[in-house]
Amino acid sequence: MNNEIHHKARQRLDTRLLPLKPVDRYRMPPMGWIRAIRDALGMSGVQFAKRLAISPQSVHALEKSEATGSIKLDTLRRAAEALDCTLVYALVPNSSLEGAVEERARRIALRDLGRVAHSMKLEAQGTGDADLEARINAYIRDTIKDRDLWSQP
Repeated sequence: MNNEIHHKARQRLDTRLLPLKPVDRYRMPPMGWIRAIRDALGMSGVQFAKRLAISPQSVHALEKSEATGSIKLDTLRRAAEALDCTLVYALVPNSSLEGAVEERARRIALRDLGRVAHSMKLEAQGTGDADLEARINAYIRDTIKDRDLWSQP
């Protein structure tokens, strides 16, 4: 039951995140989004500083912290608002969430079934590779639970 809830949650998130791919479309400009948007608007550092209620000297530090990736989300959100923008924050998986779970379960199943096959081979009870895929699927279905997938590196 719990696996089904997680499966549906993964499917919903995969569907929701799909429009964000490929992520390289959102690659930050070299000087950062704040500086790029501020320059495009024709807004000076002094004008931006006034909108943020910070010193003009702090603008350079803020823009540098964004470009280096050390800016706080709250600071970035305030800067976005000062530029009449909305901060959009997302974690976009490199593959689908469903695919990541399936791959992880398969890797665990292969590892665990490999141990069993090795032991059986030592006892001259080896199983053929012909039904390996069926055994992997059965092992994943019957043995591996979502909570077990990430307990080991």
